[in-house]
Amino acid sequence: MKDFFLKHWLKIAGLATGALGGYLYYFYVGCVTGTCPITSNPYRMILYGAIVGYLLFDMFSADKTKNKMIESRKDADNNKKNSDI
Repeated sequence: MKDFFLKHWLKIAGLATGALGGYLYYFYVGCVTGTCPITSNPYRMILYGAIVGYLLFDMFSADKTKNKMIESRKDADNNKKNSDI
């Protein structure tokens, strides 16, 4: 469980930050008339905020498998260049 949190801490922080931001948006801005489908319900606003926070924070997480593929391609290219000489 600890490994899971260490591996995905940035995504979890994005969920929490987005959910808090969604609630704050509902509380301070919201919809006065109640006819707005998203902002009139605090649960929907928290859900949308959490999704946006997750996606935003996920942009900054490093994808280790992609980095490994790039490094292996560079190594293969370097080995091919060295064998040609």
